[in-house]
Amino acid sequence: MAPVTRPARAPWERTVVAAVYLVGAGVHVGIVASDPTTYAPFAGDALFGFVRTGWRDVFMDDPRLWGLQLAAGEALLGVLLLIGGRVAAVGWAGVLGFHVLLLLFGLWAWWYAVPALAVLTVLAARDRGWRLG
Repeated sequence: MAPVTRPARAPWERTVVAAVYLVGAGVHVGIVASDPTTYAPFAGDALFGFVRTGWRDVFMDDPRLWGLQLAAGEALLGVLLLIGGRVAAVGWAGVLGFHVLLLLFGLWAWWYAVPALAVLTVLAARDRGWRLG
């Protein structure tokens, strides 16, 4: 009888970031279910006018739809990270891209997104076997 092999576990880097994104997806579902107008002020301090008007005219035109799309996107990124392999590289690219886009929403976002990008870049590099520097 052949020994039973366990599936490989995701490295902690991917597991932690995936969990954060899956929880974030749940938060967005909760916002949509309770009060989607909570999203209204999010882009108020955006660095560019097109971000402010786009948020107001597109996202806030149907915040339930867009909030659920945001939740689905975050959940997808979390799942991609958990799947691993080449698919995880797409997940890491999405996570890093998500944080780069947050920079458009104002200087308040930079206080979070810049340090997060530094940490996420190191975690992605460790997971993917890339050398930084």
